[in-house]
Amino acid sequence: MPVPARPQRWAIIRSTMGLYSRLVLPHVIDLVCGMENHARQRARLVPAAEGRVLEIGSGSGHNFGHYRTERIRHLWALDPAEAMHRLARPRAAGLGFPVEFLAAPAEAIPLERASADTVLVTYSLCSVAEPLAALAEVRRVLKPGGTLLFCEHGAAPDQSVRRWQQRLNPAWRRLGGGCHLDRDVPALLRAAGFSAREMQVGYLSGLRFASFNYLGSARPLP
Repeated sequence: MPVPARPQRWAIIRSTMGLYSRLVLPHVIDLVCGMENHARQRARLVPAAEGRVLEIGSGSGHNFGHYRTERIRHLWALDPAEAMHRLARPRAAGLGFPVEFLAAPAEAIPLERASADTVLVTYSLCSVAEPLAALAEVRRVLKPGGTLLFCEHGAAPDQSVRRWQQRLNPAWRRLGGGCHLDRDVPALLRAAGFSAREMQVGYLSGLRFASFNYLGSARPLP
């Protein structure tokens, strides 16, 4: 069988990756984000959300069942992928508070300044193309005194693990929808003008290069 010419090979690869991103990746993300170790972290963090809540990278709605209904007035579920909204809508049914889906990137949140009492982001900053721009948008939409709740995987403290994160990043980003293994979450928060009120860190179960976890809350600095 003749080998396709190089331009043709690249066209085939791009077409294949496009199909993977549209048809396969949403279900892969849904499966991975629904794992038990992630669910335990969500159960620890999400109940602290209150008032008018913006969820960044809401995905297929794995956080929805962890909100305390009596504390939520309105939920904006922001994700740029329409395919993720389709997976999330059944999980939004019957929550007891209004859920409004926003198809937009975190770097351009379609809300007015000081709209949200709480912004929640779980396992999403890793795949945002411009995390500092996204966190600047979070600052903009948070009300004075509002809280950013976060739970993210990221850069491991062990050099041996960090080296594997750096080696695997290029392939991991392609297969994981832009997910970065080694983002330094505390450094990003500081650079964006947030002060962490509390932060718990440590490895979750699973592959060490993908399981170092940061969980906590932060507020914008004056």
